[in-house]
Amino acid sequence: MMLTPAAVERVRALLEKRGKPSVGIRIGVRTKGCSGLSYTLEFADERGPMDEAVEQDGVTVLIDPKAAMFIFGTEMDYVEEKLQSGFQFRNPNEKGRCGCGESFHV
Repeated sequence: MMLTPAAVERVRALLEKRGKPSVGIRIGVRTKGCSGLSYTLEFADERGPMDEAVEQDGVTVLIDPKAAMFIFGTEMDYVEEKLQSGFQFRNPNEKGRCGCGESFHV
């Protein structure tokens, strides 16, 4: 898992705004949408014993062990456009996405 500079800056900003100590953010996947899986992000208060950790430019991203096989090799980016902004994932394991872009399958 890698983060673009824009993603690193956004994660850093989110952690600073949170107002309480965090070890980083945790990324996972859950069953959702028409293609089957969706990415999840949440603040991580502590590192789980089975979490994989990616440390990049001073931020830590923990990978939920249940999601690891789905997201290894993924690049996480943050994009700001006129009408929307958010994290985007470029995952080489994806075999397809739904038309709205909310879910994917491997």
